Amino acid sequence: MYLGLDLGTSGVKAMLIDGDQKIVGSANGSLDVSRPHSGWSEQEPAHWVRATEEAVAGLKSKHPKELAAIKGIGLSGQMHGATLIDATDKVLRPCILWNDTRSYVEAAALDADPRFRALTGNIVFPGFTAPKLAWIEKHEPDVFGKIAKVLLPKDYLRLWLTGDYISEMSDSAGTSWLDTGKRAWSSELLAATKLSEEQMPALVEGTEQAGKLRSELAAQWGISGDVVVAGGAGDNAASACGMGTVSDGAAFVSLGTSGVLFAANGSYLPKPESAVHAFCHALPNTWHQMGVILSATDALNWHSGVTGKSAADLTGELGETLKAPTGVTFLPYLSGERTPHNDAVIRGAFIGLEHESSRVVLTQAVLEGVAFAIRDNLEALRSAGTGISRVTAIGGGSRSRYWLASIATALGVPVDLPADGDFGAAFGAARLGLIAATGADPITVCTPPVTAGTIEPVASLSGAYEDAYKRYRALYPAIKSLAH
Repeated sequence: MYLGLDLGTSGVKAMLIDGDQKIVGSANGSLDVSRPHSGWSEQEPAHWVRATEEAVAGLKSKHPKELAAIKGIGLSGQMHGATLIDATDKVLRPCILWNDTRSYVEAAALDADPRFRALTGNIVFPGFTAPKLAWIEKHEPDVFGKIAKVLLPKDYLRLWLTGDYISEMSDSAGTSWLDTGKRAWSSELLAATKLSEEQMPALVEGTEQAGKLRSELAAQWGISGDVVVAGGAGDNAASACGMGTVSDGAAFVSLGTSGVLFAANGSYLPKPESAVHAFCHALPNTWHQMGVILSATDALNWHSGVTGKSAADLTGELGETLKAPTGVTFLPYLSGERTPHNDAVIRGAFIGLEHESSRVVLTQAVLEGVAFAIRDNLEALRSAGTGISRVTAIGGGSRSRYWLASIATALGVPVDLPADGDFGAAFGAARLGLIAATGADPITVCTPPVTAGTIEPVASLSGAYEDAYKRYRALYPAIKSLAH
């Protein structure tokens, strides 16, 4: 048996698979986000451990024999988080999360240093780890002075699981300290934020062994014998391993809290000025590009909170058949935007409201706004040399057929739906655990799921969607001056 642990923003998911990659069971532990100030987003690392213990206990209660047969564990996690520990492994402050934008001033200062884009292949975004450390140095110097190690969220879980300080390429590529082409820490970039390689974890590939489960935990979980822990992956690269998006040109769209358009690359193709991320993949000698929007299902959940209707009820009111855009446009920049704008202070908007703008019209605009934001990502990836001819949809938002039809029509490419099953980050992490424990060939393990159906673009609405997208594109420059 192989265990995948996915540390997300809202919870930890634990998934057990067998040697044939059949899912045996899964369980969850819940997490909350603390927002003490505008633009801040934090979590206590102790809560990650509690949620992991909850998830594993859930598995143990239903599948004790299978849990006892674990030979490999893979880790996946939310990226970019700054988890700071001292020389005794004590956590120095709450982890600053991926969607925290407080360090936008520091990010702009680091990004102005040409070495960062040249070596990392990426803009220094406020959500990345390096500018958070620059913020800590400026605003919490006492904390900064005590830092022995900076760990990404899943790698703090690894420390708890194994006692080792280890990370891997895909997650570390989101720190702004990795030389992404060379797949190694850059001492030059670390020095620019007054840090050293000694304060970083060791680096392995996601498919490689990265520690063994501590004997106390193994005994607690009912396991005898060694359990290998794989390098693992950042959440999007782990999802790509789960989806089999590992060969050149394969792509998926993820509609989770944030939205992601992800394409695997056989070579390193940076184009930082497009705000496309060019990161290492979890497999050796493989990279990927992705565009990220900060609010996907988060935008629908916000609308749900305001209207008092569940997200499922809201999308249900739209029916199954895609409608032409109404003229009401929604900009989903509720916590700023990453690709293509790299703008931490821009905020969302409804434009074009009138007396007839019902709840249904606003829901339609929210879904279209997210679809158009993903189209922005497609255009950015194309400009960076990546062609996408179709995408596979994953994430909670992909349960809405209407939303997927809107995305297919906005992108002008077919959207494939995987057959029933869970092919997300926890499954990808379990696959990496299997590879690390058995030495299996990553390409033969990370195969794509069977396609259950395809949603084609609605040709009769392509013109209306193109017009609506042009309106959408024109609005960001129009409102930018109001936010800044």
